[in-house]
Amino acid sequence: MLFNPPGISSPSVLIAVLEREQIMSKFYEVTARLEQSLAAISCDQLDISDEVKEQVELVLAQFRRAKGRVDEPDIKLYEDVLSLYNNNSDVATNPAVIRQLAEKLELMGIAELTQESLALHEMVAASGGDPGGRIEKMSMLLKKIKDYVQTENLVYDNNVGGKGHSSKSSKQVTNERNHQTPVIPDDFRCPVSLELMKDPVIVSTGQTYDRSSIEKWLQAGHKTCPKTQQSLTSTVLTPNYVLRSLIEQWCEANGIEPPKRSSNPEPSKSVSAYAPAERSKIQTLLQRLTSGNPEDQRTAAGEIRLLAKRNADNRVAIAEAGAIPLLVGLLSVPDSRTQENAVTALLNLSIYENNKGSIVSSGAIPGIVHVLKKGSMEARENAAATLFSLSVIDENKVTIGASGAIPPLVTLLSEGTQRGKKDAATALFNLCIYQGNKGKAVRAGAVPTLMQLLTEPNGSMVDEALAILAILSSHPDGKAAIGAAEAVPFLVEFIASGSPRNKENAAAVLVHLSSGDQQYLAKARELDVMAPLLDLAQNGTDRGKRKAAQLLERISRFLEQQQQEQEEEQEVEVQTQNELNDAAQPPLITNMDDT
Repeated sequence: MLFNPPGISSPSVLIAVLEREQIMSKFYEVTARLEQSLAAISCDQLDISDEVKEQVELVLAQFRRAKGRVDEPDIKLYEDVLSLYNNNSDVATNPAVIRQLAEKLELMGIAELTQESLALHEMVAASGGDPGGRIEKMSMLLKKIKDYVQTENLVYDNNVGGKGHSSKSSKQVTNERNHQTPVIPDDFRCPVSLELMKDPVIVSTGQTYDRSSIEKWLQAGHKTCPKTQQSLTSTVLTPNYVLRSLIEQWCEANGIEPPKRSSNPEPSKSVSAYAPAERSKIQTLLQRLTSGNPEDQRTAAGEIRLLAKRNADNRVAIAEAGAIPLLVGLLSVPDSRTQENAVTALLNLSIYENNKGSIVSSGAIPGIVHVLKKGSMEARENAAATLFSLSVIDENKVTIGASGAIPPLVTLLSEGTQRGKKDAATALFNLCIYQGNKGKAVRAGAVPTLMQLLTEPNGSMVDEALAILAILSSHPDGKAAIGAAEAVPFLVEFIASGSPRNKENAAAVLVHLSSGDQQYLAKARELDVMAPLLDLAQNGTDRGKRKAAQLLERISRFLEQQQQEQEEEQEVEVQTQNELNDAAQPPLITNMDDT
């Protein structure tokens, strides 16, 4: 299993192999420290809301999952990469070893080699343009692999026609290719101009552009990265030597004259962050959205849906072009397929954080709720997923909860497909972190639906059902509804035999139920909950241990109180019996005259 070096967005497989122990050690050290710090916080003793407690518990659960099992390291791979890194002659001159490395590292194509080059040069950018000897050696290592792969690709291309053509020279192949127009790989195009890069350079965000294009962008007064919109911390442009070499070799292999670098590019007045062809396509789709033709609207919404799914750049470009209000308007059209395409396009656009606010401010929530109620099953599922995505922002939880979204989410949780139930559950969970939405969920019938999910034969929704019940149980209405649903036997069962996550959530529900109401403690004790609780207190998750300890303490106090009450009752019975006995005794004769 390969890890990304800290602070680098693109994965470098070479660095991950060479520094696997340091990366893994650092990863687990940081994860363990964060987990320990969070686990040490006793939220129950702090004056904080239930929403904050649940969010802390969610983050803690994420850290626990991050400590997943790691595959055994490939020692042979590490040794070969290290030998090539140190320029060991036995490895550097052995094509079989280099081929094996390229295959294991998945560096057999131009796209993969380019990605690795970008990852290495992100480190250059992060270092302020001073790569140091380590990155230099790493670049040379990558160049050795790249040279070998390029050679192999040429040999492979020579043999495409069969054994009879295997003797063709590189020059012959190049001449044949002159009759074709090769497609320029996307990684070789400048993100600004979409032209083949002549002099690729890296900016401080790690993105690569053609020098002339990015210089024009900077000279126009822009201080952000055209592709990511992040602020540029420096205007230093670092040459991307490996990518330049890859472009030159690709040109040679395809019979194209390698681009010549321009020494004095003339600045232009303005350069758009998105190429004219891309802008033109999006504008055409937007025109079709407003055409009034149902077929055009349906297909245009479908194409925007796919474009928004593809990458972050498209999500930014589509939103900036003004597509969001138009898509919102299509949520209420009669055609179900158009509704489905529109709500799914909004779902894909919402993945980009800055688009979430734009979608909500465009009045999308009522339309999404309409689709959630009336749309096709797929549209309802995607509407639920969209509400979950938007509810990541806390203020949107309030807006969505007030829009009437919770009842149809509960309905989807009951009657949806497996995927639909998952989407509805995640949306409900996120919305119910806000205290004001818990009562709405209870009144919508969430508790009976969740109890039904607990008893399904396949048990595929148990995790989600218990997690939502744990949140709802902190609300008075939720506590009452769970109690009325006679949930205690199920909770005891999951504490005894559930997964670690299910045990802690079941215990959390029982903690809330038993707060101020001892009947649930009595019922749990009758169902032999003591042994499972003792096991959970010793071997459970940190949260599970805390909940188990709370329950054990409450049960102990409950038993003491019961014992005290029994003793008092016995004393009363003894005293009453003594009084009765005294009353039944005949009077003593003290004077003979009384006879």
